[in-house]
Amino acid sequence: MLLLKKPGYIPWICLVTVISFIGCNPKIADGVRKKDLTKDVEMITDKGTIYIRLSDSTPLHRNNFLRLAKQHYYDGILFHRVIQHFMIQAGDPQSKNAAAGIKLGEGDLEYTIPAEFNAALFHKKGVIAAAREGDDKNPQKASSAAHFYIVQGMIFSEKGLDSLQQFRLKGKIIPPERRAVYTTIGGTPHLDGSYTVFGEVIKGLEIVDSIAATPVSRELGNRPLQDIYTY
Repeated sequence: MLLLKKPGYIPWICLVTVISFIGCNPKIADGVRKKDLTKDVEMITDKGTIYIRLSDSTPLHRNNFLRLAKQHYYDGILFHRVIQHFMIQAGDPQSKNAAAGIKLGEGDLEYTIPAEFNAALFHKKGVIAAAREGDDKNPQKASSAAHFYIVQGMIFSEKGLDSLQQFRLKGKIIPPERRAVYTTIGGTPHLDGSYTVFGEVIKGLEIVDSIAATPVSRELGNRPLQDIYTY
């Protein structure tokens, strides 16, 4: 993955010549500097390129993803779990150079990220969010260090959302502004408030659709029959 300057960004200029370059570009987290926040992520895949803009409202997840991208952690990672009309998932380090016929998804880095839920960030089509262990093992809903998914989802009818609220969400109300999105753009509303959304695709949704449509093996946890890598 590459980091690309956001359109329209004008960098600050250091006015004191004795200040070093690092002084103009201070570290804000391990492996991440201030100027990294002005950049979008270019995710190259076997199906095409996806451009992602990370959210400043989720700084822990943003910084973690930027750091891993700068370290080229995701280069050569497979989309190991793909479910059409739901999402495409990647991040397992064991998927690098993985042999065919092996179920993936158990590998990860040895830390988690505290949940950063934000009402303005919900599971509309095209958002990127962090996968995690289930509530039985992870009641705090802490995110995986490396696993992410991009939502494809589906477009709901008003009646479909009513049914979702009543049965799957156990009466939890989907706000009107979200309903407007889920009935036009689509998404996966049942994931809201359970997984941290930390950015969205700004270009390349057709690539997400293409990856989501690839044939998969149910026996291998929805691993695509033809490997799809990130670079």
